[in-house]
Amino acid sequence: MITFRYHLVSVAAILIALAAGIALGSGPLDEAGDSLRGTGTSTATDPAVASFEAGFAGRTADGLLEDRLNGQSVVVMTVPGASQGEVGGIVSDLQLAGAEVTGQVELSSKVLDAADRQFAEGVAQQSAAGDPGVSGASDSYGRIGAALARAYLADETTATDQTATAIRSAFTEGDLISADDQPANLATLAVVVAGPERAGTADRSTVVAALAGAMNETGKGVVVAGPASSSTDGGAVKAVRDGAFAASVSTVDVTDSAAGRIVTVMAVASQAGGQPGAWGTSRSSGGALPQ
Repeated sequence: MITFRYHLVSVAAILIALAAGIALGSGPLDEAGDSLRGTGTSTATDPAVASFEAGFAGRTADGLLEDRLNGQSVVVMTVPGASQGEVGGIVSDLQLAGAEVTGQVELSSKVLDAADRQFAEGVAQQSAAGDPGVSGASDSYGRIGAALARAYLADETTATDQTATAIRSAFTEGDLISADDQPANLATLAVVVAGPERAGTADRSTVVAALAGAMNETGKGVVVAGPASSSTDGGAVKAVRDGAFAASVSTVDVTDSAAGRIVTVMAVASQAGGQPGAWGTSRSSGGALPQ
């Protein structure tokens, strides 16, 4: 039987396609929108259309997200350049879906810069001494990502323990992460929110992908999400999709639209259900949104 939710998802798919720059009868317009990448906006959108899209997303969010993440918890991690407006929208939609958002953590430039790799690896190894996930990782960013996972993720939502606190403190003192308030609980999932692709960020994007892949081994996994330009050359979403963890880490490349932030939360629910994928623009192999 065709349900009301089915209608909402179908209409939302059309809206998201339009928001991503796909015009009926004229093919994908992703490349035209990408000409603005690096300016903080990935698509040139008529303000009136953007207002309609935001209003539509607000009216349909309840039906699309209700109860999708009940019993799950999510830590939101951001990279330099991520839009705080987009992050705030994702947090609100996660909560609307029933998730406990344990907190927000910013990954600093220092943890993402290759020049500081050895320092970050040393912090990870010393602060997580004896943890098999960290010591057993095969490379530097595997160890750094495993330490971050031990600090913020678990198979079930549980209170932060001594080891997690020690890792967080060491990473904070080393200027590798920052948080206004450290989460009281370990989360079952992580959303890593990226910014737009900019010149010179390709190396950092590769690091983001490596860290996400390492963190994905803990809890129920990771979603890497960003605006449309993040799935073009140099972007973090593209780095994940082109890398070794493409089949296990979910990605979304439409956080620069209200509908896209809903898709991000739907992707989190799909990841929690053991069905990772890539959603968003026409560059996404899974289509506009999870089924």
